[in-house]
Amino acid sequence: MRILVLGGTAFVGRAIVADALREGFDVTLFGRGRTGAELFPGVPRLLGDRDTGDYAALREAGGGWDAVVDVSGYVPRHAGEAMAALGDRVGRYLFVSSQAVYARSGVGPGSDEDTPRRPPVRHTEVLDDDTYGPAKVACEDDVLARYGDRATIVRPGRVAGPHDVQGAFTYWVRRAARGGRVALPGRPEQPVQVVDSRDLARLVVRLLIDDRPGAFNAVGPAEPTTLAELIAVCAEVAGTRVELVPVPPDAVPPMFPLITPEAMWADRQRSSARARAAGLPATPLAVTAADVLAWDRERGEPPLDCGLSAAAEERLLGVAG
Repeated sequence: MRILVLGGTAFVGRAIVADALREGFDVTLFGRGRTGAELFPGVPRLLGDRDTGDYAALREAGGGWDAVVDVSGYVPRHAGEAMAALGDRVGRYLFVSSQAVYARSGVGPGSDEDTPRRPPVRHTEVLDDDTYGPAKVACEDDVLARYGDRATIVRPGRVAGPHDVQGAFTYWVRRAARGGRVALPGRPEQPVQVVDSRDLARLVVRLLIDDRPGAFNAVGPAEPTTLAELIAVCAEVAGTRVELVPVPPDAVPPMFPLITPEAMWADRQRSSARARAAGLPATPLAVTAADVLAWDRERGEPPLDCGLSAAAEERLLGVAG
């Protein structure tokens, strides 16, 4: 199978390309060429820039592909320009969307892919909490309008695994590995859903092999998990002991890793039944945590852009008593 991956060298795209190559796919990459130059030697690369609308290399490339995997489409312009450049040279178009497309009210635990989505937003280049999900909705709609039954939508939840560039899961793995008293600006019973990047990649590749249309919630792990249970698993993997210490949410930076307001807890309890039936594996959370811990230590544990530094947490715990 010949596939084209739009963005295949950072985290999710990297995992998808690695899985596709193991499956024996003939892979071509399209991207800016700024990251992962050492990855996937021998894999053809078409250089372009979706931010500036530079698809010349894609338009000029000869032949076609059995499928395209769009990992880097965030606003409708991205999807529209890519589809225009590809024309009819692609069989299936698999768009990697997001759980952020779903409506935020009136949704209960166990909601599935038929849950109402948020109203689409088309004319924006700014992605924030108000526009990210609606822009993905617009992308989904455009892909479905163009390709119909040749369109596949994958909606990942929080993705975890080695090479994670965001660091939300990595923060808790690293923090649990230090052990001791842990500042928790949330409730221990909060539900958490994280999917291993390699499981997500396996689902994507399986959907391509089966030429399967439709929408799929790529969420995990297999069993319901709380925030306290996730931290406990991370500590067990690292061989440490932790004590969770409640701290006021307003005492920490906003958007704290994996912390979710209670009004949005149902968003962290989506059904993965359709994706499991289509081939989404269920890597144990302990395996994901162990692999992230090993990767993070191997790279030297660089500073993260989220959470609390050790010094800031120590000061906060001192106030908490």
